[in-house]
Amino acid sequence: MGSVQRQGSIGGSAANRVRVAGGVLLVAHLAFVAWLMLRPLNVPWVMPANLHPFAGIRADLTLGWREAAHRIGEGLALLAPLGVLLPMAHGRLRVSPLASLISSAAAGALVSLGIALLQTGVPGRVVDVDSVLLNTAGVVIAHLAVVPAARARLRRRGERRRPAPLPQEEAAQGRTPTIPRVGIAP
Repeated sequence: MGSVQRQGSIGGSAANRVRVAGGVLLVAHLAFVAWLMLRPLNVPWVMPANLHPFAGIRADLTLGWREAAHRIGEGLALLAPLGVLLPMAHGRLRVSPLASLISSAAAGALVSLGIALLQTGVPGRVVDVDSVLLNTAGVVIAHLAVVPAARARLRRRGERRRPAPLPQEEAAQGRTPTIPRVGIAP
């Protein structure tokens, strides 16, 4: 037996392929997000920073449903792939769904907060607390929509491929030895 698996992981080389693909896609997505959100904007006027939760979303809703859906959708979609790529890079099939959701949401919130803090030094970019909230909500929605179903499907597929133990293997190992009880001398 050459390789040792983590408990609850996808078996063998399939696990490594999933983890590597998840890691590569995660790095590529984060590089794209950094390029998109941290490049300077050439604008004649900059809005002040929004530090009041939901104030920007309320302002977007006053612009009409089409423009509001576009702006809110952008906020939700920016980091949503992290909700799938983080568990994919982790590569575990048997993990608490709540723990997986919380860790993905926390990582998404931290990445979004990091981007918001880095934007303070970029010309034309301002901090918006609503973008952190929307980005985190996008991660949670993507995670809930994809990860539990994908893990269940992969677990079922792995159980179908796993061969049943042969009766000869059990007989070849024999019974577990027991030590007879010995009385203790007074």
